[in-house]
Amino acid sequence: MTNERILMVEDDRAVVQGLRYGLQSEGFEVLWAESGQAALKLAREQQPQLILLDIRLPDMTGFDVCRQLRSEGLRQPILILTARDEEIDKVLGLELGADDYVVKPYSLREVISRIRALVRRAYGELATPVAGGAITFGNIQVDLERMKVLRNGIALELTPIEFRILRCLLSQPDRPISRDTLIETVWGYASDIENDRTVDAHLRHLRQKLEENPAEPRWLVTVRGVGYKFQP
Repeated sequence: MTNERILMVEDDRAVVQGLRYGLQSEGFEVLWAESGQAALKLAREQQPQLILLDIRLPDMTGFDVCRQLRSEGLRQPILILTARDEEIDKVLGLELGADDYVVKPYSLREVISRIRALVRRAYGELATPVAGGAITFGNIQVDLERMKVLRNGIALELTPIEFRILRCLLSQPDRPISRDTLIETVWGYASDIENDRTVDAHLRHLRQKLEENPAEPRWLVTVRGVGYKFQP
């Protein structure tokens, strides 16, 4: 039994019934919200380990929910469930701070695999202090042991996925790391999601938080045809 608490945000009761049964069978505790406002309230009060977030909600979009949660500093992994198969929706969700997405129709096994990977990375290996002390570049200080990132002495709110990507790049300075390698290292499974878009969206987020000029990054550099590298 896992006992992780998951908040499922979905207004389709048929979808809720199937997902909740499957998740509970795997040992997850499931909270349910059928509107954006209800989701925000439960997320604040119950502190779930992960949020399954549908995009189409009756009172607000899942994008609005995601944006609000991240603006309040809630860092739980967010897995977007969407019926839309448009690239702009996937990228927008990731830009707003979601960690991964699944496009309907999806299999229960796929959803559970994504959930386990995100939970493992957020609270398992990622939650364990790592040797290496602090790394400083420019006005950025990264404390690997305490998992804190400061910019000009002010703490930055990085999602678990963002921190793990940063840690992966910092661990191999000046070495190009492919998007596929980042997917396997950060998400922890062989993914069939569109790696380029997913990784690129998270890197844009990191650059906005760490770089003086995100459009012309100094530290987190694109390596054409490969992926990214940390340039000390």
